[in-house]
Amino acid sequence: MTTNEEILKELARMYPDAKPALHFRTAYELLIAVVLSAQCTDERVNKVTAELFKEYDTPEKMLALSQGELEGKIFSCGFYRNKAKHILSASQDILTRFGGEVPATLEELQTLAGVGRKTANVVYSVAFGGDAIAVDTHVFRVSNRLGLAEGNTPEKVEEGLMKAIPRSDWSQAHHWLIWHGRKICHSQRPACADCALTAHCKHFQKTHG
Repeated sequence: MTTNEEILKELARMYPDAKPALHFRTAYELLIAVVLSAQCTDERVNKVTAELFKEYDTPEKMLALSQGELEGKIFSCGFYRNKAKHILSASQDILTRFGGEVPATLEELQTLAGVGRKTANVVYSVAFGGDAIAVDTHVFRVSNRLGLAEGNTPEKVEEGLMKAIPRSDWSQAHHWLIWHGRKICHSQRPACADCALTAHCKHFQKTHG
């Protein structure tokens, strides 16, 4: 068994119930939640969308809001002006270009305002069951520290993870890495004493070797 296989096996054992932390019922709700989650905690996004989606859970309903009205509803998520602009633009495109349905391919998702590769990967994977690895700050940090995939950009890390992980595990591994980053491999003070992966971790070997 290679080091990568051992790491993945251990992550699967540690986080058997790993799943998205954002609350959503439809692909559209997931898309909006992921756009709002940029530079914001999932907990905060869930509080905002719990109220927002009571009345504005489809592109048509969202477009009933003005830019200013939407900004007021999502203010606490930060970067609210850009996020409101992107949400309204994407909602318009979903209606006019995609018949009211969130597009189900990575290429089409990335044509929507505010949807970069990470957001597209999350929606493609979680809403449509596609094979994809979204590299957020947790995935980027944990992958580099473990040596599972090393790179100085999310794109490089994503490429490395796609080679290191069997395609069928891409989507689940994304959640394992996020959960590990949240629960143990923190950015400032990683809880190495509580980690079952130290024997395979390049960061640990370097700092404790």
